[in-house]
Amino acid sequence: MIITKDTPFTKDEIESLREEFDTYIKTVIDIKNKICSAGQNRHFESEALLLKQGSRQSDLWGGGVDLETKIIDYNSFINIRPTDNNTSNEIQDPERRKAFENLMEYFFKEIL
Repeated sequence: MIITKDTPFTKDEIESLREEFDTYIKTVIDIKNKICSAGQNRHFESEALLLKQGSRQSDLWGGGVDLETKIIDYNSFINIRPTDNNTSNEIQDPERRKAFENLMEYFFKEIL
């Protein structure tokens, strides 16, 4: 189940987001508009959804959260964008990475 919103996920929503991988939730965040799309099997699914809703490619970054360790990761193939100075699947720019982390903590404040 994919849930896309601009407010924190509830405990019930987080339970629904576990459907795909149980202990891990993939996310794509529009760091400019502060919108999170989570629960997809592949990051590109939420990327396409957010682009269709008007997000800009350069504002979309992917990662996820391990529900057992509470560790946020910054890893997704959608992050490989040399035109945005990101040549890795990790978010390389410290400011973008921090923005992503802060938004993950906001959206998943029920568990982080």
